[in-house]
Amino acid sequence: MKTESGAQTAPFSGRKQSLIEDARRERAGSSPAGSPGPAGPAGASRCGDGFVFEEQAGRAALTVLFGLSSEKHAGFFKTGKIFETFEAKLLHIESRPGRKSKNSSSDLEFLMKCEVHRSDLDVFVNSLRRVVDDVRLVPEEKVPWFPRQMKDLDRCNMLITKFDPDMDQDHPGYSDPEYRKRRAFISELAFSYKQGDPLPTVDYTAEEVSTWREVYRQLRGVYPGLACRQFLDGLQQLEDECGYGDERIPQLREVSAFLRERTGFQLRPVAGLLSARDFLNSLGFRVFQCTQYIRHASAPMHSPEPDCCHELLGHIPMLADRQFAQFSQEIGLASLGASDEDVEKLSTLYWFTVEFGLCKQNGAVKAYGAGLLSSYGELVYALSNEPEYKPFDPEQTAMQPYQDQTYQPVYFVSESFEDAKTKLRRYSATIKRPFAVRYDPFTCSVEVLDQPGKIQNSLSQMREELKILHGALEKLSSS
Repeated sequence: MKTESGAQTAPFSGRKQSLIEDARRERAGSSPAGSPGPAGPAGASRCGDGFVFEEQAGRAALTVLFGLSSEKHAGFFKTGKIFETFEAKLLHIESRPGRKSKNSSSDLEFLMKCEVHRSDLDVFVNSLRRVVDDVRLVPEEKVPWFPRQMKDLDRCNMLITKFDPDMDQDHPGYSDPEYRKRRAFISELAFSYKQGDPLPTVDYTAEEVSTWREVYRQLRGVYPGLACRQFLDGLQQLEDECGYGDERIPQLREVSAFLRERTGFQLRPVAGLLSARDFLNSLGFRVFQCTQYIRHASAPMHSPEPDCCHELLGHIPMLADRQFAQFSQEIGLASLGASDEDVEKLSTLYWFTVEFGLCKQNGAVKAYGAGLLSSYGELVYALSNEPEYKPFDPEQTAMQPYQDQTYQPVYFVSESFEDAKTKLRRYSATIKRPFAVRYDPFTCSVEVLDQPGKIQNSLSQMREELKILHGALEKLSSS
């Protein structure tokens, strides 16, 4: 994420490929320096003539399709015995009239999704074949793993290591062993963090505070004329209630508590730039993964990666706004279980909105993107007459090539956050997933709406909420 200022010819080590391509390369390569490789979720694997999904803890989930003729209806009851023998767990079952063909004379077809010990899989399937007709393992649509509960975010930690000062020779801190040592120390705080732990604090040095002070003062001076109203309101609240200012670097713990009271968002420490999928998945839970280290003192107005200046100054004031927080979460929810192609499009949408978005207010164009609001140079440039403006249209925006080595040649302008959110919802509905998802704020978990019963339960909850609102309107009209 680019946060440099000044001339466009300033040295900058940027991404030449998309976040998704970076993430794929990272998953195939080594783990981040100083961190253990994350235990990546198992995907689909081939087994015999079918597919096995979500192998975990020695058990495998699979979907079996078989038929029964009128002469073998007793076979259905024998399948129950097989399930019992192999300690198989039945997850889902459907039946339908058999499809008559040359190779099948079944009167009924059954589809069962079940979980069985991985070592028993082949014997389990062969046992079914002895009592029913035409057993097939159904190759389900491959859905990438995604977090269902807040604690699952402990697994959303895939870093893009090309910006690491230990590995990137163009990084301002590459030749500074003390800076690299400091970065390693702060990164270890993030690597050690588990959901539910107290957020770690960092005792920032005088040099680090001095870097923060220079960035804060320069940006604070131009915000009133260039930043959107929501950003200015959020920053003022942070200054009044959360200790924001140029004398100290705010701690994640106090900032996270501030956000939770206003929009339900909370912070989580991260050691560097996350893969697009892991970062967007976290947003679905109203969790913003936030760095704690700061850029090198030799380049206070330039950073090839996100740092606490970018996060705390660029992102946090906007996340204090309810409309914007909802917009951010909906991008995250749309990413859950989406294909790599769709996640790449969503990350591009994120880039041109949450990072480099502009909006209209009182007839003028203002900035709301964090990449702009944490970069003096690009903030001034984006609101000049030089770049091209286009209206925000998710279909078009998702296909726009982005620039990560200099300023953007094109920026997308939203009519309002509400308008952007409405358009994003329409776009999200086109993402192909065999289910919908719903965030439950009471349990801070994601419910997968893939069965009629789950949908009915959600509708019942909505009806109860509508009754409360209806009752409130009646009281107002009668008073």
